[in-house]
Amino acid sequence: MANTTSTMRNRNEEKPAGYSYGEEQDKPQAEVTVGNVAEKARDAAANVSDKVKEAAASAVHKAGDVASNVGHKAEEATAAVGGGMRSLAGTIRESAPQGGMAGAVSSNVAGSLESGGRYLQEHGLRGIGEDLTNLIRRNPLPALFLGIGLGFMIARATRRD
Repeated sequence: MANTTSTMRNRNEEKPAGYSYGEEQDKPQAEVTVGNVAEKARDAAANVSDKVKEAAASAVHKAGDVASNVGHKAEEATAAVGGGMRSLAGTIRESAPQGGMAGAVSSNVAGSLESGGRYLQEHGLRGIGEDLTNLIRRNPLPALFLGIGLGFMIARATRRD
């Protein structure tokens, strides 16, 4: 017991002048250290959370850029297909017979290819989508039956025996 009082006296004597006993000073060193560690852990978690948010925002931005580039490439490809169709129409007109039944058929095919190619060049995929949407809105039941029929045919074609 004598050691305990001398230890207490030594602790009191080692404290600097103006030292007061408050809640913070009375806490054992382990509690203060745990509090510091917990605060550092919260800071680290906040930093990690910020980094994850930044990475997610960057990924979303890059995905948007990629989607935009894909859309532009698809529009360019559609315009190129339209140009190819118009070119093929010109080739058919030049090399096909001018008279008779074969001439009439080749002229009709060339005219269809040319008008389809012009449509693709002018409107692109966006125009096709808008026209298809309008067609379905004007004719909902035939569009529904057509969808069911196409689904049935695709299911039959892909069914394994």
